[in-house]
Amino acid sequence: MKAKMNLLLLINSFSLMVSPLFAQDSSIIAEGAELQLVVDGYDFTEGPSADKNGDVFFTDQPNDQILKYDVETNSVSVFMEGAGRANGLYFDNENTLIACADEEFQLVRITSDKDIKVLVEDFEGKDLNGPNDLWIDEKGGIYFTDPYYQRPYWDRSSPDLESQNVYYLAPGAKSLIPVADDLVQPNGIIGTPDGKTLYVADIGDKKTYSYSISEDGSLSNKTLFVEMGSDGMTLDNKGNLYLTGDGVTVFNQKGEQIKHIPVDANWTANVTFGGKNEQTLFITAMDALYSLDMNVEGVRWK
Repeated sequence: MKAKMNLLLLINSFSLMVSPLFAQDSSIIAEGAELQLVVDGYDFTEGPSADKNGDVFFTDQPNDQILKYDVETNSVSVFMEGAGRANGLYFDNENTLIACADEEFQLVRITSDKDIKVLVEDFEGKDLNGPNDLWIDEKGGIYFTDPYYQRPYWDRSSPDLESQNVYYLAPGAKSLIPVADDLVQPNGIIGTPDGKTLYVADIGDKKTYSYSISEDGSLSNKTLFVEMGSDGMTLDNKGNLYLTGDGVTVFNQKGEQIKHIPVDANWTANVTFGGKNEQTLFITAMDALYSLDMNVEGVRWK
């Protein structure tokens, strides 16, 4: 993860400005709300995803942990250790956790009892680069990005695959379908709740694209959305897209920037909505998890 962080910092040399959120246009942010530190002290937080209850699960990949923020008790505990170096997380339609576990280049399902089932671990007999982030459509099909970031816990020093792709795993399928193979280094990914549009960040080329999703899960109509890459991303119920890196930058459906949420950290990795009624934005940045009360809501469990 440190190798990934250093690369991202090299690609995006941002100067961070910490200013009160109320000094900006706060139409999407709850009145008077300020960024709150939920918990810190980790090595590198990533992959936040909320379950149906609004509890937020996130990862500390260097320490091979999945953490859980409990919305009722406002507390954080270790959900699981030894999670295959999980990075990106997402709950499927049955409220079961799916993880990009790049220790063995796998996509896995993790039950509430912490049983792990490997969903996929290769493409045409070759090891994946390292599944990074994912989104699950209304049918249960899984889209995920597979960039290559050299990890210190790997024996290998180069990828088996020639390209860094976005893949689709159809419901019940065991084989992957590459749906985008012309990106430099895909990373953040999220789809609209109607299942018609997929956003993919090509962090290696500092761009984010939108795609039309076909009935069979394939992608078409690749369109440049913004000239900005992203580590992780999410959507709100107004269709605004949240990108990460230098804090959180929010764009409307036209690709116009409408908000920048500064975070006092060298790198902001990922973001999701959670809490009661999905009205809280949760942000993973460096060693910490932050929260921010919002006027808009998430779209995962509506």
